[in-house]
Amino acid sequence: MGNLLEILHKEVVPAEGCTEPIAVAYAVSLAAELLEEEITGIQLHLSGNIIKNAMGVGIPGTGQTGLPIAAALGAVVGRSHKELEILSGLTQDELKLANDLLDRKLLKVEIMDTPEKLYIEAQVKTENHTATAILAKEHTNIEYLALDGKKVTPKKSKADCGKPGLSDTEAYEGSVDRIFEFITTAPFSDLSFLLEGARMNKAISEEGLRGDYGLQVGKKMNQQSAVNLFGNDVANKIIAATAAASDARMDGSAMPVMTTAGSGNQGIACTLPVISLAELLGKDEETLARALALSNLVTVHIKHYIGRLSPLCGSGIAGGVGANSGIIYLMDGTLEQIKHGIQNTIASLSGMICDGANSTCALKISTSTNTAIQAATLAMNNIAPTTKDGVIFEEVEDTIRNMERLVQEGLADTDKTILNIMLSKGGAN
Repeated sequence: MGNLLEILHKEVVPAEGCTEPIAVAYAVSLAAELLEEEITGIQLHLSGNIIKNAMGVGIPGTGQTGLPIAAALGAVVGRSHKELEILSGLTQDELKLANDLLDRKLLKVEIMDTPEKLYIEAQVKTENHTATAILAKEHTNIEYLALDGKKVTPKKSKADCGKPGLSDTEAYEGSVDRIFEFITTAPFSDLSFLLEGARMNKAISEEGLRGDYGLQVGKKMNQQSAVNLFGNDVANKIIAATAAASDARMDGSAMPVMTTAGSGNQGIACTLPVISLAELLGKDEETLARALALSNLVTVHIKHYIGRLSPLCGSGIAGGVGANSGIIYLMDGTLEQIKHGIQNTIASLSGMICDGANSTCALKISTSTNTAIQAATLAMNNIAPTTKDGVIFEEVEDTIRNMERLVQEGLADTDKTILNIMLSKGGAN
C-alpha cells in the first residue's frame, strides 16, 4: 500500500506554467547556474514531443508563447531549486534580461533524434566555459549535469526522493483493484494533502471563468446567452469549470496548478470534475480526498502504459478515465461499476491525439469531461462494452494495457507526423 501513497506524493506536485516549456527553463537554469561569466550562447537539443508541447503555449508572466522565452528566462532567473515553479515571482527586470538574450540571437533549438519521448539537453556557453544539463524520462529527472565536460553532482531534487516513477516497471504495482483498496482503507490523514491541490486547481478554474483566456471554452459554456446551447445543469457546470482552468493555464496564467503525472492539464482534467461534483453534491472533505486519490492514481495508472509524453492526449484519455473513476466513487459506485466506467471511457476516448500544448487543450478536456460524465452514468446503470467491442477486453487491466500497444505499435509515427504538420505552418519556428 505504501507504494501507492509514495506514487501519489511523487506524481501530484505543483507547477506554474505548462510543464514542457517550464522543464526547458529548468534545464537551462541548471546549466546557467554553473557559470559566472556573461552568457554567449544557449543550444537546446529537444525530443520532438517536447517541441510539440512547447510551441504554442503561453508562458506565465510574459505575454509570450513558446520555447524561446521559456529558455531565455531559465538563463536569467537563477532559481532552479524551485523546479517546475521556477517562473513564480517573475519580475519585469528578469523578463527584460530574457528578451535581451533573444534579441541578441543567442538561442538555437534543434530536434534530437532520440527514442526517448521526454528529452531536454541544454548547453549554455560563455566565452571560456560550457555547462550542460540533460533532463530525461521525467520533467525534473536530471540525467546529466556538467561544467566543461566534468560531471557535477546536482543538488538533491525534491522530485527525486528515491520514490518509484512511472518508468520504473519493477517498482510499479498499480492495478485498479489495488488502487480502490488503497483509497478506501488509507487513513484520511495520509490523503488530506490532496485537498491543497483541490484548492489550487479550483482557484485557476474560477480565474478561467472570470477572464478572457484562450478560446474561452469554459467561460462561454458557463454564460447564458442566445448562442449557448448548453443548459445550466450539473454536467455542464462541471465541464465548464474544468475547461476554464485549462483555458487559463494554456494562455499563460501565472496561477499555479497541481499537476498529475507530469502535466498540469492532466491534473486539471482528473481533479476538477471530481472537485466540482463533490461541491454540487455537498460531500465532505474526506470523501473528496478519497475520490481525488482515486482519480489521480487511475490517471497515473493509465499514463504508465501510454507514456509520459505520447501521441495520445494524456489529459483527455488518462485524465478523463481518472475523472470518471472519481465521479463514480462520489456517486457511491462499486469497484465493479468503476471498472465499467473505465471501459466506457476508454471505448470513447482511445483515439484522441495530442497535437501539443495549446489553447485547444481546453476543447479536448471539455470533451473528455463530458465523456467521463456520460460513461459514469452508463456505469452506474451497470452498462459497459463487451469483448465484442473493439479494443475492449473482459478484464479492465487488459483494456488499459491495450493503450500501450496502440501507442507502441499503431501510432509509432504519429508524433513525427503531427510535429511535421505543426512545423509546416507559415511562420512556425
